[in-house]
Amino acid sequence: MAINEVLAALADDTRRKILLKLQEGKISSGDLAIALDMTPQALSYHLSKLKKADLIYETRYKNFIYYELNLSILDETIMWISKLRGGQQ
Repeated sequence: MAINEVLAALADDTRRKILLKLQEGKISSGDLAIALDMTPQALSYHLSKLKKADLIYETRYKNFIYYELNLSILDETIMWISKLRGGQQ
């Protein structure tokens, strides 16, 4: 896990909103753009940052791309932060 990329991705409010929407479950990029009232181009930019940090992953089905949270990276980040503040490993 590249903690720098994860923290940089989480630092942006728009990307946090995307993650909160993905918490509800798998969603297509088109539906995600509509739900967040974003242009496809703006959404694509933020999704690429989240993918680079491994916070999300995509699956393709026919002409659609679906996005989901990568919970293992979120768990690793939480554990790292917990260790930083002196919590249990």
